[in-house]
Amino acid sequence: MKRIPTAEEREREAKKLRLLEELEDTWLPYLTPKDDEFYQQWQLKYPKLILREAGSMPEALHKEVQEAFLTLHKHGCFFRDLVRIQGKDLLTPVSRVLIGNPGCTYKYLNTRLFTVPWPVKGASPKYDEAGVAAACQTFLRLNDHLQMETLQALEELACKEKSNIDAVPVCIGPDFPRVGMGSFDGQDELDMKNRAAYNVTLLNFMDPQKMPYLKEEPYFGMGKMAVSWHHDENLVERSAVAVYNYSCEGPEEESEDDPQLEGRDPDTWHVGFKISWDIETPGLAIPLHQGDCYFMLDDLNATHQHCVLAGLPPRFSSTHRVAECSTGTLDYILQRCQLALQNVRNEADNGDVSLKSFEPAVLKQGEEIHNEVEFEWLRQYWFQGNRYRKCTDWWCQPITQLEDLWKKMEGMTNAVLHEARREGVPVEQRNEILTAILASLTTRQNLRREWHARITTAEH
Repeated sequence: MKRIPTAEEREREAKKLRLLEELEDTWLPYLTPKDDEFYQQWQLKYPKLILREAGSMPEALHKEVQEAFLTLHKHGCFFRDLVRIQGKDLLTPVSRVLIGNPGCTYKYLNTRLFTVPWPVKGASPKYDEAGVAAACQTFLRLNDHLQMETLQALEELACKEKSNIDAVPVCIGPDFPRVGMGSFDGQDELDMKNRAAYNVTLLNFMDPQKMPYLKEEPYFGMGKMAVSWHHDENLVERSAVAVYNYSCEGPEEESEDDPQLEGRDPDTWHVGFKISWDIETPGLAIPLHQGDCYFMLDDLNATHQHCVLAGLPPRFSSTHRVAECSTGTLDYILQRCQLALQNVRNEADNGDVSLKSFEPAVLKQGEEIHNEVEFEWLRQYWFQGNRYRKCTDWWCQPITQLEDLWKKMEGMTNAVLHEARREGVPVEQRNEILTAILASLTTRQNLRREWHARITTAEH
């Protein structure tokens, strides 16, 4: 069954086509640090984008983080994701692994990633290798450091906005004085902490030399892209994103842009920024060197788009974010399952169940939860195979538990259908039962076909 694009996807595609039509054969302007107006434009149009140069972070932490990237890569923990865009399955050019709070997930491009847990207080995750354990501990330390940096940047931004001044630099080197920026009331301080409460980091890796094809950036002529223009998905509103960059060049390879070169240096990794659907404001291409960090603050991720422009050397990054987890934690889905199973009266040894209620609202809720656990959790996990076992067995028991709960829900569906077919049930009651569950059963049938097709595609 062919998937119909959502209204949001159709609108986004229409905007993109209109923009490309307006451009015709011309490029939009963009700026790099060698352009005189680069920092002025950054300050005026991109003030919520902050760059911390590598020297701003302790050297020991740099060393630990970079070794942790290499350890996870050596143990085969990075995987390319088969994501779904406008009904098509596409393999990402970038390989990824999600590390974060135990039981947390992060969904992007219709693919749910499950965290390799970092060892937060009160958790004792087991890892397949000591090196993987040490790496997860390191990324938790990096997360703590970037949280503090983000809070500092948010305070600086708030003071700047209150004072209506342009005194806070957007690019901060190691010698910039780091001082308190004034006092905030309790609610402001809590709000800032929540917007910097990173609960996951999505690690990325790509070696451009091993990629046979990378897309060209379509609007500015910035060159080859590792990641196309996008907003980061499924984040808490107005929350920050912090990105640590590790491009694997040696010291002798790291050089400033050639002043004779027009546009950005294609040998150096850059992050590109533009205001969404704006053809007047120049874009930015910001070079990223080993150990640099950049921060997207407040609503920047909503109002602007960014892309990652490939350089020559392999590159890792750690992208720390406040994932919107209201429907994305193990605790959440277990509670949902228990809510559905409250309608079970008895369960026989052969799996048959009897139900307490055939009220339409109760049946409808049960079947919706049935779909949620199957398509948002189990099939997402099964589709990704045994990739998580490379790092940890943390998810094995919870997934087995969810499978058992799902089987009980299959029994509940059978019980509902049996009741609808039972002789003696009044026609009106039978119609109410079928009306309550029809939409969920139709969705289930269609999604099972779609997932079967996805698995077939992935296998070939």
